[in-house]
Amino acid sequence: MSRKAPVNESPTEIDITEIVKRIPHRYPFLLVDRCEDYKPSESIVGIKCVTINEPFFQGHFPDYPVMPGVLIIEALAQTGAVLMSKSLDVDVAGKTIFFVSVDNGRFRQPVRPGDVLRLNVKVIRARGDLFKFQGQAMVGDKVAAECEFAAMVVATQ
Repeated sequence: MSRKAPVNESPTEIDITEIVKRIPHRYPFLLVDRCEDYKPSESIVGIKCVTINEPFFQGHFPDYPVMPGVLIIEALAQTGAVLMSKSLDVDVAGKTIFFVSVDNGRFRQPVRPGDVLRLNVKVIRARGDLFKFQGQAMVGDKVAAECEFAAMVVATQ
């Protein structure tokens, strides 16, 4: 008996199967588990379930594990790349989405094992293959990090 993969119930939900088809990141550098509230060319919410098994916790920091701030920003950027890929319907064969800038980065509170990061990403401006975003990483009702960033589609072949 063969099993079919579950189909997304809502077109606003993006599961891990679709994420890995849309962006090239893989373990241990894939930092988005699923996405929800997708609005084409407008916004998306990425979800990252942070566990003690993350490889960076071995050295950051063994006695008080904290997710590195740059990886929180990377998780926001990956969420933005999923939004771009789906909105532009990017053919990933021979193309990828590169993070090109970050501005006004702020880190407000540590992210620890057991936290669920909600990665709220909104499009500020879109012109062709270049998008500028505002991102906010939340743990519960608290802002963990925020920034503005840009990404663009680049031919890789």
